[in-house]
Amino acid sequence: MNVNQSAPPVPPFGQPQPVYPGYHQSSYGGQPGSTAPPTSYGAYNGPVPGYQQTPPPGVSRAPPSSEAPPASTAQAPCGQAAYGQFGQGDVQNGPSSTVQMQRFPGSQPFGSVPLAPVVSQPAVLQPFGPPPTSAQVTAQLAGMQISGAVAPALPPVGLGYGPPTSLASASGSFPNSGLYGSYPQGQAPPLSQGQGHFGAQPPQRSAPPQASSFTSPASGGPRMPSMTGPLLPGQGFGGPSVSQPNHVSSPPPQALPPGSQMTGPPGPPPPMHSSQQPGYQLQQNGSFGPARGPQPNYGSPYPGASTFGSQPGPPQPLPPKRLDPDAIPSPIQVIEDDRNNRGSEPFVTGVRGQVPPLVTTNFLVKDQGNASPRYIRCTSYNIPCTSDMAKQAQVPLAAVIKPLARLPPEEASPYVVDHGESGPLRCNRCKAYMCPFMQFIEGGRRFQCCFCSCINDVPPQYFQHLDHTGKRVDAYDRPELSLGSYEFLATVDYCKNNKFPSPPAFIFMIDVSYNAIRSGLVRLLCEELKSLLDFLPREGGAEESAIRVGFVTYNKVLHFYNVKSSLAQPQMMVVSDVADMFVPLLDGFLVNVSESRAVITSLLDQIPEMFADTRETETVFAPVIQAGMEALKTLFQPQTGAYQTLAKECVAQGCCVDLFLFPNQYVDVATLSVVPQLTGGSVYKYACFQVENDQERFLSDLRRDVQKVVGFDAVMRVRTSTGIRAVDFFGAFYMSNTTDVELAGLDGDKTVTVEFKHDDRLNEESGALLQCALLYTSCAGQRRLRIHNLALNCCTQLADLYRNCETDTLINYMAKFAYRGVLNSPVKTVRDTLITQCAQILACYRKNCASPSSAGQLILPECMKLLPVYLNCVLKSDVLQPGAEVTTDDRAYVRQLVTSMDVAETNVFFYPRLLPLTKSPIESATEPPAVRASEERLSNGDIYLLENGLNLFLWVGASVQQGVVQSLFSVSSFSQITSGLSVLPVLDNPLSKKVRGLIDSLRAQRSRYMKLIVVKQEDKLEMLFKHFLVEDKSLSGGASYVDFLCHMHKEIRQLLS
Repeated sequence: MNVNQSAPPVPPFGQPQPVYPGYHQSSYGGQPGSTAPPTSYGAYNGPVPGYQQTPPPGVSRAPPSSEAPPASTAQAPCGQAAYGQFGQGDVQNGPSSTVQMQRFPGSQPFGSVPLAPVVSQPAVLQPFGPPPTSAQVTAQLAGMQISGAVAPALPPVGLGYGPPTSLASASGSFPNSGLYGSYPQGQAPPLSQGQGHFGAQPPQRSAPPQASSFTSPASGGPRMPSMTGPLLPGQGFGGPSVSQPNHVSSPPPQALPPGSQMTGPPGPPPPMHSSQQPGYQLQQNGSFGPARGPQPNYGSPYPGASTFGSQPGPPQPLPPKRLDPDAIPSPIQVIEDDRNNRGSEPFVTGVRGQVPPLVTTNFLVKDQGNASPRYIRCTSYNIPCTSDMAKQAQVPLAAVIKPLARLPPEEASPYVVDHGESGPLRCNRCKAYMCPFMQFIEGGRRFQCCFCSCINDVPPQYFQHLDHTGKRVDAYDRPELSLGSYEFLATVDYCKNNKFPSPPAFIFMIDVSYNAIRSGLVRLLCEELKSLLDFLPREGGAEESAIRVGFVTYNKVLHFYNVKSSLAQPQMMVVSDVADMFVPLLDGFLVNVSESRAVITSLLDQIPEMFADTRETETVFAPVIQAGMEALKTLFQPQTGAYQTLAKECVAQGCCVDLFLFPNQYVDVATLSVVPQLTGGSVYKYACFQVENDQERFLSDLRRDVQKVVGFDAVMRVRTSTGIRAVDFFGAFYMSNTTDVELAGLDGDKTVTVEFKHDDRLNEESGALLQCALLYTSCAGQRRLRIHNLALNCCTQLADLYRNCETDTLINYMAKFAYRGVLNSPVKTVRDTLITQCAQILACYRKNCASPSSAGQLILPECMKLLPVYLNCVLKSDVLQPGAEVTTDDRAYVRQLVTSMDVAETNVFFYPRLLPLTKSPIESATEPPAVRASEERLSNGDIYLLENGLNLFLWVGASVQQGVVQSLFSVSSFSQITSGLSVLPVLDNPLSKKVRGLIDSLRAQRSRYMKLIVVKQEDKLEMLFKHFLVEDKSLSGGASYVDFLCHMHKEIRQLLS
């Protein structure tokens, strides 16, 4: 809602009241609060005599029994564990923020609607007290500060941090219900969302960071949107802010004269109460007055509502209450707000410890001394000074590093610095490379290392005078003194055996067994390779690639081919003794493509014909890789059986393996993927491959795999300043010691995730430094060092830690940690560990950073308010909670994929994007705004695209207009659409062009080709589609977002008590 519109003549919503005699505020657990004398009102969450509760018209309510949920909610299919349906809870307000921001018109107005009623939904409200006089209204409106300045009466503890998001329990008891032991069936904590503003700077160091807070009154009923607007002195919030407009806030309703009616959407009741109205205590940041009992005219009172603060009555069944999904933090809204707030300005890296924009925001980076977030993202940009503080917070300190990340065309690639034969300048003690944080002293003759404090001499050829600030006068002429990322040309000392490397080679090992020939795969591959060999990766402006190629075919024996340019026809040599693998030829096996073009083309034409009549179904695997490695190292050693040993040998020889699998049955992906995993390679899997359906996906992946820029024979080391050190590593690589990450190959999609631990106290002034150094061979055969530097802040206040975390990176780390854990621990143990860690992180924040408030509230840090929803997605993933249809091979495949994913990939993989296609204008060139991944968001009159980086679905509602069906599918009705269709017809109309263009655009953003599947509503394929609606319950037993939030709240309360 626009704060600039004229205010209606009613008091501002959400205004806290002064304390009046006769109102008793009880604390959780029955201890009376100290703020006011006793009252005759009903107990906290208890019934107020004479108020009735019935569901309002238009809101489905389930009876307090174990029947099926109401039709309006997402229903779990038969056989699924039911978690309990939650009634819509009333919402109370959060605290103040220092800035009032105008709502962007482009954002989705979930729960934020004009004050004028838009839906005819009668809701009779009886008065709580006399309506305000016009004089009171005028006084209140006069006190409003539209500019957003905070009134002086607000408590300083909350300045600048926006809302704690708090969620309170509707009941004090938590009997086990379903998997998570969450709230009793049909009951949940209602929520209230305060305002949060992006980027509000803290006025003082010890103030708590922004938070979001939900509270829970015990009543359920229709709610009206609350009004956003400026605050009076001491006034609480009423309404959503720009940073989270979809989170509804509403305190107790205002009085209306008896019998008067209000129309409005079936949202929250309007929180209008006058400042003259008795009974509401002054509310501070993140703390809310007691939730009220049942509302007037809503049916019978809750007979068994919990009584915090009075004697409990006999246990009786509770009526169902459904938590409003719009009242809890929305990933879509957070993403949209970050785009609006941070997408227009470039991200300049000159300031230490800046939190970058989210990975979902398109932004430009200007390197001014720290590495771009495209290369390094951290779980927190402000790390605790002591290990005790880190243990208390339980926030993992980790960096997700993507050393060879591809940059957008507008950003320059790292500069290459050549220091000649002397090589790059380094610290004598810790071997860190020269970087912008090194301190030059003694007129520039020496420098002090920023990592280990060692004093080093500056070589004469590198000497330069210092200016009046102590900086070298040539600092901005040297990339290594002014930029966060750059490259050095390595000298011969950095090469194996002190010899410069040969140009790299690609060996194509082609399966020619019966299944591969029969499916048409071999013919398809050979045709594609003829053109693909022209697009091998090359250096900068080179006319042709320096990479050499070789070919091997195999079934249960191996066939090597001599494709020397001087031959008229290729020659085949067979190695049948696979137990003693060797390469039968050296000359003519690895060749330059342009020189041997005619012979290679002849070979690729002959291979499908040569094996056309084969009946050989058996294939070998380890000897194939062994043979490729032998060819690359040209040494003859006996073949070893174990894949682990084979992978180590490959790494030692700089041989990286990419594996394309086409299984029709179980093939033990976990074992086969060991070699690609340890050599830095990739695994591609095409189950039940059919040329007509899957060729585009396979060929697209193959093209990308062959054409991508790769660094070969790489070694990576991460150095840190004194006080922290790298202790754990995740990704596709091999480690022969505790510090060096060895990668036979590393491409621009792969990441290495590094965890850090304290080994000494850190200093707030000097901060902490990371330096990632990657030594690798480029596509042209040049040995190089790529350096990335990053400076982080250090803090002595937990609030500073929680203010500078990045949830997406945190989830990336936690998923990798869990996916590795399942190799050695039961899945349940791994899941419990994740839940406990998340609860400890949030409980520590609640205990140490949030304002005092009722234990019945769930208070989340502003930058971590999506932690529960994302963590639930990880817990429901196929690796940690597989359904019956998920094979062991599928789990192994996903596990090794996620291990190397960057933050953007895990973000969309765990929380897929759901895009409605017919709601935005056809002529609009921009992507349609996403909606939340829940069945409740689907309209049967619309069409939706869902993507998660690996899968792409087009869901068609049963009531879609006939014209839309005709425009997209070229058929006249919904029933004629082919379910499972994987290609949309190419039609010459605006809608068809727009949808096909959007699909192409989504595919271009992802590292793997996403095959399209068209899913019709109520079709059998819809079950597969619904698996990706991650806010709902899953068939395999995963909790819905609402249920999991309740469970997390229970865990936090247990920790706090």
